[in-house]
This record gives sequence, structure tokens and C-alpha cells, in this order.
Amino acid sequence: MNNLTIKKTRSLLLLAYAAIFLWSFQTHGLPVARMAVLSWVAVAFVVGNIGQPKRKQLQMIGDLLFYAAMWLSYDYSRGTADSLGFPLQVELPRNIDKFLFIGNDPNVWIQEHFWHQQIRWYDVVGSLVYFTHFFVPVATSVYLWVRYRHEWVRYMRRFATVLFAGVVTYIVAPTVPPWMAASDKYEYQILEPLQRTTGRGWSWLGLETVSSVLLRGQQWANPTAALPSLHAAFALFVVFFFWRKFPRVWLRWTALSFPLAMAVTLVYFGEHYVTDIFVGWAYVAGSFWFWDRWESKRATHSPLASE
Repeated sequence: MNNLTIKKTRSLLLLAYAAIFLWSFQTHGLPVARMAVLSWVAVAFVVGNIGQPKRKQLQMIGDLLFYAAMWLSYDYSRGTADSLGFPLQVELPRNIDKFLFIGNDPNVWIQEHFWHQQIRWYDVVGSLVYFTHFFVPVATSVYLWVRYRHEWVRYMRRFATVLFAGVVTYIVAPTVPPWMAASDKYEYQILEPLQRTTGRGWSWLGLETVSSVLLRGQQWANPTAALPSLHAAFALFVVFFFWRKFPRVWLRWTALSFPLAMAVTLVYFGEHYVTDIFVGWAYVAGSFWFWDRWESKRATHSPLASE
């Protein structure tokens, strides 16, 4: 087959892949089990690499192995982080929040003013925004790998750094999130009762499968892996990565509404303290600062730069 035919075949197969994924999402919900996610990513890599030379095929295998190793290592270390003997942080993030908000608990305040038994429009928006954490960062990485592998490499350097920094923090500072700190099921209840209704917006939309998948994911996850908030971190991460690629300045600032919406959502649903969010954002800023400097120095000292 000639190159044009190969490109058309690859494009058609990628469209078919997207259609099958959407059908699976509507029928079974979003895959949250790590092996299921990696299987979808692996198929996307294989389909996106159809017709490429042997060198590209070997490169794909190496990239996929790295991708799988990163996520599986994260899952394993995150799951054991709270069992290594470091003291559990219960009051520190709450105290920082109270200092920042002049004696108020943001989680309690926002639910007192906005949470109602009847689902409101912002509950639906919040569920949608919260859900993007499980889809947008992974989908973005797959898109970059298929279309612009050199950008994928840049993306993964920064992404893996934030993951690693997050896991280290989970290990040395396991932290109780607001919904746990507000529950009478635990001896360290320090907040007024909070509603953890992260997925009820999906129920209102009639997509019970998504709500049930989110619930299963919450039950499986390590509850004290709360500081930093990777939900907040990755929402900002995606915007940061494409920041310079926005064609208009106003689009850049509009895009910031995404991480801001994620931050409000996390506080409203009792998933994270504001402190958790700020630390997540700081890790993103640190990762980009480090790799921007490293890549700049590498480009300056490369043979091509001196020609």
C-alpha cells in the first residue's frame, strides 16, 4: 500500500476505535481498572502506528512499556503509601485552610450555602468536571503520541514527575481528606458532616454506569492519598502544557476556568482541602520549571544549535 492509503486506513481505524470506546463508555462506563485503561491505550498505540517502519514499531513497544510501568508503579506505591509507618496528617491541611480563609472551613461553608437535597445544575457540572480527571490526561497523552511523538515525550517527562512527587508526598505525609475528617465513622472527626456526592450529577443525566464506576473507583483507591490533589494538578497540567499553543491570549485565560472549576468542585464535594489543591498546582509549576530549563539547556548545547 502507498503512504496515502496507509494514512487513510489508519485514520479510519482510529475513528472506529473512538466509536467503539464511546459505545463502551455508554454501556459499561469509563474504564478505571488500570489494566483496562492500559489495554485501551495499547490498542490506540497499535492502531496509530499501523504502516510505520520497523524502527517506529520498536519505538512504540518501548513507549508503551514505559507508559505501563509508570502507571503500575504509581498504583502500587499509592496503594501502599499509607502502610509504611509515617504519621497520618489529620489537622494540618484543615488548619492551613482555616488560616487562609480567616477561621472558616471552605468545604463546610460551600456545602452550607450550595448543597441541596435536590440536584442543582452545578452538581451536574461538578460531576462532569470531576470525571475529566479520569479521561482528559490519558486521552491527551494518546493523542500526542499518535500525532506528535516529540510533544508526547515532553508531556510524559512533566507528567511522570508530578506523579512521582505526588507518590513521595503520599508516603511521607498520608493525609485525611475532608470527607473522612467529617465522618463519624472515624475517631478523628474534626469537621461538621459533609456530603460526598461526587457522582450524583451522572445519575441526574441518566448515566448510572458512570456513577457506579466512580463509586467503585473511590472504594478501591487509597483514601489518605489526598495531599497533593492530582485532580487539581492534572487539570492545570493540561492547560499549562498547551498554554503557548493557544492562538489568542484571551483563550489562554479562558482555559484557566477548567482548573479553577476543578478546584471548586473538589472543595464542594469534600474531596480535597484548598491546601491539597495549592500543593498540586505547585508540583505542576515545579515540574514545568525544571523540564523547561533542562530542555532549554539541552537545545543550547546540542550540535544543531551551534550550526
